[in-house]
Amino acid sequence: MRAPDEAEIVACIPHLRRYARGLHSNSEHADDLVQDTLERAWSKYSMWQRRGEVRAWMFGIMHNLFIDRVRSQRTRTEESVGDDLPDVADRDRQGDQLEVRDLDSALQRLPPELREVLLLVGVEELSYQDVATALGIPIGTVMSRLSRARERLRAELDGRRSAPKIQRVK
Repeated sequence: MRAPDEAEIVACIPHLRRYARGLHSNSEHADDLVQDTLERAWSKYSMWQRRGEVRAWMFGIMHNLFIDRVRSQRTRTEESVGDDLPDVADRDRQGDQLEVRDLDSALQRLPPELREVLLLVGVEELSYQDVATALGIPIGTVMSRLSRARERLRAELDGRRSAPKIQRVK
């Protein structure tokens, strides 16, 4: 592998970490997914046919690894979402933290196929074509999943905001 090729892969690491953190609420699992993706990319780099962006190819590797793990863990109990976020003493920051936790929780409740598309388009800013290539699905499916993901996420977050507050009876 040439130095420019190595630099391309290394430049993808922050994007891979952010995407993995969106897929897994547990930061250790997300880091493991990034590590496995990098290992696979290094070992399979000669197979990359240079059709498109290396970042999309690596997201494809991560997608396949993630799906394999989801399938192997279907019989296990799901872990609690959002427990890794640290507590913050500052009240203003606590409100922000709760919003981030709500968003993370809502993202984790989306089916993986919707969450992946939403993260790749909305956070990683990949084109629809690059997402289609990375996930191995038609571009129309990308657009459909993105639309459904946005709608479900909006409904989740609106439902939390509009839920009536419980008042104590004196």
